[in-house]
Amino acid sequence: MLKRQSPGAPKRSRDPAAHGAALPMSHNDSRSFFNLSQLVLSAGQIKPSPALKHSKITYFEVEIVDVQSKKQICIVDKVPPASTVLDVKHKFHKACPQWYPSRVGLQLERNGPFLKDSTSIQSLAVSSIITLYFTDLGQQVGWTTFFLTEYTGPLLIYLLFYIRLSTIYDQVESRKNFRHPVVHLACFCHCLHYIRHLLETLFVHKFSEGHTPLKNMIKGCAFYWGFTSWIAYYINHPRYTPPSFGHKQVSYAALAFLMCEAGNHFINVALAHQTNSGNRTCFPSPTYNPFTWLFLLVSCPNYTYEAGSWISFTVMTQTLPVGIFAFLMVIQMSLWAQKKHKLYLKRFYPEVRRKAAMIPIIF
Repeated sequence: MLKRQSPGAPKRSRDPAAHGAALPMSHNDSRSFFNLSQLVLSAGQIKPSPALKHSKITYFEVEIVDVQSKKQICIVDKVPPASTVLDVKHKFHKACPQWYPSRVGLQLERNGPFLKDSTSIQSLAVSSIITLYFTDLGQQVGWTTFFLTEYTGPLLIYLLFYIRLSTIYDQVESRKNFRHPVVHLACFCHCLHYIRHLLETLFVHKFSEGHTPLKNMIKGCAFYWGFTSWIAYYINHPRYTPPSFGHKQVSYAALAFLMCEAGNHFINVALAHQTNSGNRTCFPSPTYNPFTWLFLLVSCPNYTYEAGSWISFTVMTQTLPVGIFAFLMVIQMSLWAQKKHKLYLKRFYPEVRRKAAMIPIIF
């Protein structure tokens, strides 16, 4: 029989926790849990939004170190990624006014080449701090100033000897001796040569890296001006002896000189047209102009024509100073041609590989 519990006995309450059941949540507890879950979800957004990601700009710090002492000169901070080496030079000039941008040489390594002004800073960066080595290049001049000064001197110096100043020649002897026609022709050819150089410097040639050390201009002027004085003194001397083979030798040499001058001009125009048009994918090809056909044989025909001009001028005047000058010019231009030929082989190998540097047939 079952015993019936009396109404006065106390009721036993069952403990749900004792049997592993969950306790029911109150209203306040559920609200707290909801707030906590929202906080966790909001904190879980680690990635920034696209707008913040794109608006963030990274700047570089460029440390300028002296190449000799390895001591830090200054730090150029807040350099944008799109900046160039030239921009860094301008900022460096603001920090150190005594160093003009044109005389500042920056290297990525101590023994490495100087960086071009157009080089991007971002292409040099391995981290946010870039170390560049500084070298003082000395007083600089522009390439246009360099060539105008170098070529104006010979033009004026030759004319001073041509008019036979009393401080140079004896006036009595100058009036007695008759001037041979080759003297006038040599003055015309010499002036034509340097006037062409001056006009091409102003209107044809385009110079990329726009500066060179002042000492180079001094050396170039000493070479050209000194030889011009020596050449002009002998050709315009009252006792000048005309060429051995007379009119025929002078005529043929003068014709060759004029052809070389014309060829040099047309080659320089062709090279300048290639640079201005931006087409550097192939080597300059000959055009309908016969003077440009020398591109088929050599990679530096402008040096070939320049050497031909001075050799022709030597034959025309038959003067020892002109011959020595022509010999030195041929050697110097051969070195320049070999250097350019190596660069052309790297850029335009299929077109240049069968060409000579300056003298045809000699590879």
